[in-house]
Amino acid sequence: MTGSEDRAQDTAPDTALGRRGLFVTGAAAALTLGTVSFANAAPGGGGGGGGTGDGGSRVTTRVVTGTLPPGSPDFVYLPVEIPRGVRELAVAYTYEKAAVPAGTPNNALDIGVFDERGTALGGRGFRGWSGGARTEFFIRADAATPGYVPGPVRAGTWHIALGPYTVAPQGLPYTVTITLKYGERGRTPRPVYPPTRAKGRGRAWYRGDCHLHSWYSDGRRTPAEIAALARAAGLDFINTSDHNTHASHPAWEGLWGDDLLILTGEEITTRNGHVLALGVDPGTFVDWRYRARDNRFGHFAREIRRAGGLVVPAHPHGTCVGCNWKFGFAEADAVEVWNGPYTPDDEVSLQEWDGTLAVAARSGGRWTPAMGNSDAHRDPDRIGGPQTVVLADDLSREAVQAGLRAGRSYVAESSAVSLAFGVTGGRGEHAGIGGRLRVPSDAPVTVRLDVTGAPGCTASFVTDQGTVFSAGVGGSGAGGVEWGTTSSYASHVRAEVRHPPVVPGLPGPLAAFTNPVFLGD
Repeated sequence: MTGSEDRAQDTAPDTALGRRGLFVTGAAAALTLGTVSFANAAPGGGGGGGGTGDGGSRVTTRVVTGTLPPGSPDFVYLPVEIPRGVRELAVAYTYEKAAVPAGTPNNALDIGVFDERGTALGGRGFRGWSGGARTEFFIRADAATPGYVPGPVRAGTWHIALGPYTVAPQGLPYTVTITLKYGERGRTPRPVYPPTRAKGRGRAWYRGDCHLHSWYSDGRRTPAEIAALARAAGLDFINTSDHNTHASHPAWEGLWGDDLLILTGEEITTRNGHVLALGVDPGTFVDWRYRARDNRFGHFAREIRRAGGLVVPAHPHGTCVGCNWKFGFAEADAVEVWNGPYTPDDEVSLQEWDGTLAVAARSGGRWTPAMGNSDAHRDPDRIGGPQTVVLADDLSREAVQAGLRAGRSYVAESSAVSLAFGVTGGRGEHAGIGGRLRVPSDAPVTVRLDVTGAPGCTASFVTDQGTVFSAGVGGSGAGGVEWGTTSSYASHVRAEVRHPPVVPGLPGPLAAFTNPVFLGD
């Protein structure tokens, strides 16, 4: 790794990274560069190294350049010594793309920052992350770039976090420009967070989208735009899930209402898969700087639960670099098997999840419910496509999470699609989605699905043997389908509604699917 530092307007620039040194941190897969100092640039310090900003305020800048080689660690930290009297920290960065053969990932460099409290795993010093979505950011007491946390720029050693997501064979040349502005700090606004309850309709089916991105990470929509689109999509609740930051949690002030519950969360974007922290306490940050080999995921899954959230692995078979889920599902409260427009990786996720149900049916033990979300970032991404429809006692964080955790839910491509699914025994016993019908092994069981909003689709029942019954819904998109079985023949049953196949011989895209009902003792 090579680099240099230019101290703008200083008389004796340091031109060799080798002289400043390179230090390995105690954390796995991370390196720390030599320190950038502003000690001689503080007001009254007598050294060169500052210009004059608007209104006569002092401004000092440092420029750091370097090249990251292939095989660089996941995180490279650039320490910055912040003197007293700083009002604002501003950072800009650039990096070069390379000429690479087809199929070879090109350079991609993420960025964030930790304050004087340090970079220890757990994030006590975390002050923001924008990944690769922005080329610059600022932090001061009264405001910050979306994705970053407002607050005082206190004296001490801060760390700019560089994340070489992918590095070309030629290396990744980068430039980081650090600017300090001096003056009165200002006041940090008191955050106002969404309430944990909306009016709702009592015990009812509520529609939600729990994987959404705003301009607080790599989305292009404001929270206000997302809230408006959620209402237009017929949603009752949403979960904020910006990548690796909780900075958006106060940004939803005034956007909730009797008709819309806003849960706060995060998409924790590790190098071995992504996981939703669904409905954590507002202001909760969950770290992402670990891989499966580090054996840290269980700790952070418990941290999510301690903060009142659910642990939901997202798009487990996603095809982007680092998106494939490698941590296993033992800690999962639910799993996102349908992410955005239905694609082959969703089909793989669905089938993998389906394979776990027979094991749970045999053991009578815990099973992992499925859900679906839009992962919407920008136009034309459709919020609420798909959406999870959950049976909850009321429209509150606690009740919605309880329904999701119990699997009392189904997934639909839009609010136009509605399902009613359940099983009935010969003596009138009944169980709905996520439940268990306890009947003797040879007792007759009737399975019924009612569908609306799915014209031209096919409804199917799926058991531990696979798809055992299918029937057309009809041109109107509404219809009822029944099938008889016993618990000795089917350990569980769930329903699917699919569009016609796009590729002959392969299943058609989903319009909706349910979590299972288990049969027998």
